[in-house]
Amino acid sequence: MSSAADVPAHLVLSRRDLEFLLYEWLDVESLTERKRFSDHSRETFDAVMELSEQIAVKHFAPHNKKADANEPHVGEDGKVVLIPEVEQALKVFNDAGLISGQFDDSLGGMQLPTTVSKASLAWFQAANTGTATYPFLTIGNANLLIEYGSGELVDAYVRPMLEGRFHGTMCLSEPGAGSSLAYITTKAVEQGDGTYAVTGTKMWISGGEHELGENIVHLVLAKIPGGPAGVKGISLFVVPKTLVNADGSLGERNDVNLVGLNHKMGYRGTTNTLLAFGENGGATGYLVGEPHKGLSYMFKMMNEARIGVGMGATALGYTGYLHSVAYARDRAQGRPVGDKDPAAPQVPIIDHSDVRRMLLAQKSYVEGGLALGLYCSRLVDEQITGEQDSADRAGFLLDVLTPIAKAWPSQWCLEANNLAIQVHGGYGYTRDYNVEQFYRDNRLNPIHEGTNGIQGLDLLGRKVVAQGGRGLQLLVETITETIDAMSGEYADALRAAVDRLVAVTGTLWGQGDAEVALANSSAYLEATGHVVVAWLWLDQLRAIGDKEGAFYDGKRVAAQYFFRYELPKTGPQFDLLENLDRTMLDLDTAVL
Repeated sequence: MSSAADVPAHLVLSRRDLEFLLYEWLDVESLTERKRFSDHSRETFDAVMELSEQIAVKHFAPHNKKADANEPHVGEDGKVVLIPEVEQALKVFNDAGLISGQFDDSLGGMQLPTTVSKASLAWFQAANTGTATYPFLTIGNANLLIEYGSGELVDAYVRPMLEGRFHGTMCLSEPGAGSSLAYITTKAVEQGDGTYAVTGTKMWISGGEHELGENIVHLVLAKIPGGPAGVKGISLFVVPKTLVNADGSLGERNDVNLVGLNHKMGYRGTTNTLLAFGENGGATGYLVGEPHKGLSYMFKMMNEARIGVGMGATALGYTGYLHSVAYARDRAQGRPVGDKDPAAPQVPIIDHSDVRRMLLAQKSYVEGGLALGLYCSRLVDEQITGEQDSADRAGFLLDVLTPIAKAWPSQWCLEANNLAIQVHGGYGYTRDYNVEQFYRDNRLNPIHEGTNGIQGLDLLGRKVVAQGGRGLQLLVETITETIDAMSGEYADALRAAVDRLVAVTGTLWGQGDAEVALANSSAYLEATGHVVVAWLWLDQLRAIGDKEGAFYDGKRVAAQYFFRYELPKTGPQFDLLENLDRTMLDLDTAVL
């Protein structure tokens, strides 16, 4: 057991696994040959990773349990109060330049590859996901404004965010709308001076109110009166907590008010808020881009956040796995099945087959999830810096992988946390041990950034059929390249699974009934996710080749587990889908 203040680096994340994935598998060092990353080298990437590890272990991990036990609250002065360690940790993070790592040199950034930047952030998500959420949201907010905002918005809000002075949020959901954004009621009325008066209420806003910086930059979805109905009438606005003067100084407080704090089972160190915009006449907002295109703009941040949520889920699963391996090595209980001597000394529980099963399952999930998240990040780098054909291909592939990258880790790395508790036995669900918090934190991720059910609808209903199925075609081609380069049991099993995926997709859409096709989209998402992660395991084996050592042997046995225990689970799911099962459609809800 590790106390709240002394979680060592080897229980937070695996530096060795990150190095393997970055350099031996994804070859991020080759990115330094491209103009954008030409100032970098393996040495600078290593320096960023080492710095991230040090700050995460020294400044984030020590207050993880304290922040969980001491949730944000509203003080007598009406301000949100957090434990001081949160602000102190974020200052170290920002002073190190990590908040701006992936951004342009002209904005004060380091122009790091997205792959390296996300690997860096994984250390913080594993060490303390509650505190890591603040920069996570700020980075996504800044990326959106750089892409779609005016130069004035970038200067006024992005630069201070990348200096660590301002924080960012995304304000989508409302109490009566939730994920159904077509029904939002927040409105924005033009004031004749280029600004808008924003009125409405937003719910579940992470980082929505705090005193961690000078300002909070809210990205708010709202409707301009007279615009189209539904999602086509949604616009996007910057609504700062405090107005910014023309010279960059802070002005008066905007009409953005905290209604209350939500108290979740996890991520307790992150403020989660109900916000009211315009209680006193209207909060001043600034239009981002063109009117009525707000949702398409917001998807820039949402899709980035979906991959980030998957990475966060992986990080939590990973640290839970490392904790449970350490516990299983130290905890003595029971004796081998064949040893009948009651006086024989007890053995470490890692010697028991069922404990090994649980540890190996965790390893296959978390290392598979990390590979998935970093692979998607590598596709982002290809989109940004690759030749046109390669960049376009990466974009299509990323589109089809994004719902999987969000949902698969948030389901299976959560299961890894569940198994970590099980390995700990009765101690696992006590607060004295860290694994119970990892589970509670991770349980939010199947809901964050679009529930996993929504990801299933997105994958089957949009991504695999878009542009004549181009995304699925590219995914199949990419997987087949790996299969063709390998041979044997795993390659044969994966080829059969891919063939089944293609056939079932055709069956689902071939009958011309979208309602039937989508009725079991969650099963489709799970099965496709397992096929994708099986491919990533096979591709890691391709990178390993005949290399020797315990690390590589660990990869081989994790791949063996996944192909023998996990990939076969897709068979019954494909059967269900192929049969066009109508159980969910024909159900009389009165019987529930």
